[in-house]
Amino acid sequence: MSAVTIGTLLIIFLPFLLSLAGQGSMAKMLCLISSILGLLLSVREYAAVMPWLLGMIIATASVWERIRQRRMA
Repeated sequence: MSAVTIGTLLIIFLPFLLSLAGQGSMAKMLCLISSILGLLLSVREYAAVMPWLLGMIIATASVWERIRQRRMA
């Protein structure tokens, strides 16, 4: 695989990779589904933006919740 392909896959699956640092299993599943949907839609220009943004919002909320719970304890 070329470096461009690997970089594209890394960016598309970034929400899922970020959600692995979170706590909830539902967030991980939703981010995986949004990343796969983004991968499938990436054949059209700018079609993968919405699933990617949705996955990033879910992953960021999951990681933020884990950080917040650790601060409280």
